[in-house]
Amino acid sequence: MNKQNLYPLTFKPLLKTIIWGGQDIRPFKGMEPNQDTIGESWEISHVDDNYSVVDNGELEGKNLDELIKIYGDDLVGKSVRARFGDKFPLLIKFIDARDNLSIQVHPNDELAKQRHNSFGKTEMWYVIKAAPDAKLFSGFAVQSSPEDYVKRIEENTIMDALAEYPVEAGDVFFLPAGRVHAIGAGCFIAEIQQTSNVTYRIYDYNRKDAGGNTRELHTELAKDAIDYHVEQDYRTSYTPRPNVPVELVECKYFETNLLDLTTPLARDFSKLDSFVIYICMEGEAEIKDNEGHSILIKQGHSILIPAITENVSITPLGSAKLLETFIPTATN
Repeated sequence: MNKQNLYPLTFKPLLKTIIWGGQDIRPFKGMEPNQDTIGESWEISHVDDNYSVVDNGELEGKNLDELIKIYGDDLVGKSVRARFGDKFPLLIKFIDARDNLSIQVHPNDELAKQRHNSFGKTEMWYVIKAAPDAKLFSGFAVQSSPEDYVKRIEENTIMDALAEYPVEAGDVFFLPAGRVHAIGAGCFIAEIQQTSNVTYRIYDYNRKDAGGNTRELHTELAKDAIDYHVEQDYRTSYTPRPNVPVELVECKYFETNLLDLTTPLARDFSKLDSFVIYICMEGEAEIKDNEGHSILIKQGHSILIPAITENVSITPLGSAKLLETFIPTATN
């Protein structure tokens, strides 16, 4: 196979039936609703034992791991492969939380490598929709320390120290490794994160399972992973603008733009040494690349544009709202 075989790729969603999940993911993706409580849909994944499988074109049935082995730099980008090896660096998810999720923190690359031989986890949330009273937790609202944190866990007062945000559709939160956070009940979000499954659970509301047991907490592991710095506002502010890319997040692990389109938009990737992912929040659009490949992206679906692609044109059918994300070129 050669680079001519590469084209915009779609993948079968990995739907996760979870006790705290809701009923929004299947209809959002245009799938027949059922009684399953789907908490997450992993859209593009290279997490071990959770490899995404292509569901369009001549590569249908191949998984992401096979594609990286076959296409390497042409798929992910030369500089991306130099940084991350044969690990696809991003995990794309939809999350539908019917209940409050546990308070968590993720280690940075250095700590995750040392403890788990893994990458750390920096991530972002884009709120697709939210119940009227839905909220998210991000960062500390009061100055804390490792000792204060441990004391609050012991005294069951950790929630009093966290910054709490009522949310609505379109809200964005950037969550660098080390920032405590949690998704509240009634939140339906898109999540872009580093490929890592390392999570430290800090607090779980003292909930008990059917056997009367509380979930394991990682109090000591989390103590060294937490960033105790306090910021005034943890919400990511941006000004929506139609028909131009609006930057939401720029960090060394990913850049993400919001495209709110009613007219066609051309995107030039000739100088970008990375794949590009589009995640459709609303509507639908036709994406056409410089090789003449054309694909339709609809609400709830994600498309991987290979790094070899030089440019695409995006034509909304009526209107479309997309997240665009890629790996920035590393700078010294």
